[in-house]
Amino acid sequence: MSTPLVAIVGRPNVGKSTLFNRLVGERKAIEQKIPGVTRDRVYGRATWLNTEFLVVDTGGITFSETMELEQQVQKQAQLAMEEATVIVFLVDGREGITALDEEIAALLHRQGKPVVLAANKVEGKNLSLEDFYRFGFGEPLPLSATHGLNIGDFLDKVASFFPAQIDKQAEDTETIRIAIVGRPNVGKSSFINVLIGEERTIVSGIPGTTRDAIDTTLEQNGKKFIFVDTAGIRKKSKVKEDVEYYSVLRSLKAIDKADIALLLLEASQGVTEQDQKIAGYIQESGKAVIIALNKWDLLRDGDRERASITQVEEVRKYLKFLSYAPVVFTSIHEPRRLKKLFTLLEEVYEEYTKRISTPLLNHLLDDACKINPLPTSGKRKGRIYYWTQPSVKPPTFILFVNDPSAIHFSYLRYLENRLREAFGFNGSPLRLRMRTRSRKGGK
Repeated sequence: MSTPLVAIVGRPNVGKSTLFNRLVGERKAIEQKIPGVTRDRVYGRATWLNTEFLVVDTGGITFSETMELEQQVQKQAQLAMEEATVIVFLVDGREGITALDEEIAALLHRQGKPVVLAANKVEGKNLSLEDFYRFGFGEPLPLSATHGLNIGDFLDKVASFFPAQIDKQAEDTETIRIAIVGRPNVGKSSFINVLIGEERTIVSGIPGTTRDAIDTTLEQNGKKFIFVDTAGIRKKSKVKEDVEYYSVLRSLKAIDKADIALLLLEASQGVTEQDQKIAGYIQESGKAVIIALNKWDLLRDGDRERASITQVEEVRKYLKFLSYAPVVFTSIHEPRRLKKLFTLLEEVYEEYTKRISTPLLNHLLDDACKINPLPTSGKRKGRIYYWTQPSVKPPTFILFVNDPSAIHFSYLRYLENRLREAFGFNGSPLRLRMRTRSRKGGK
């Protein structure tokens, strides 16, 4: 099911970016930082009441410098309405209503999307918000994005508009969804055309030709695959036209709906900063991943063997947080090599949906603790009673412990490595989470 998308809309200087940072920065599900991945984007992931959703800060959108401010704001609101599940209409509770606020409100009414009206900057002030009722969006919710005031009530209201979530375990496991992602002009459309043997998507040397995410369904080896050719994801500084910003959202949502992200890099260029950002989003989304070094036919024959070793080393160096991802070389001029991808996609999907029984897990845990005993952290010695795997996509493991603060992150990484040594999980991320349990309730 598609991840809900919440767009924050409002005139300049009402606190959109502050609210965005508040929502994304407090996401509890992120338990580790990814080294080398810059977070200067206008989109992010947040969690409320065990529901993940995307947040978009429309204040980060930039258009043509010749466009009037009012036009830019209206364009931002229009974009938000196109893709958003819920729109947050943010106003300044201290300044009151402005003409631009009224224009945005009228635009929102015409589209019919759910709107949550929030009055920001009300910290420590006894302000009357009665005037905002005239917008026709119901009661304005007072909040302070800077100080976190009433954020819980605000999120309750936002989440009330989310569609009912479908149990992921009940989804059709025979269909494998693959999002083809990467920078513009790395050959994504040509890549899919060769895979399916027909001209399904527009191929052009102009970066950004593919504007929408296009689904292509085919069957291979008795399995159904759905490929999504996403528009190239550009650097924030280059996203100046509304159609390109729109395509970025489509790409992110395609990753969220996919089982496997096929990250295309250009073999002759190596890993760029933008590649790192895309890879970081894939990792953060919990998707399986395969890294394809595309267009490797452009390398001279005599350089291929040496270059292939160098390129893999570079991928491992700059995308070390995706160390579990297989790396392959691809070219549209070598169709047999591309066809072999189907076998790898099936293998990675099996790893992504793999379950390990609790007895096997705890046998591994006993051996791991004997080889490398849990070190003492602070005054209290940490204890891991047992662990179990409650879910897949990605494989998630719950460790029942006496005190999560007494167990260092490096030990969780050690256990993750032991899991991979014992059971593989090639191409799949793993999630290790801790839950407090008293000794009486333990093993």
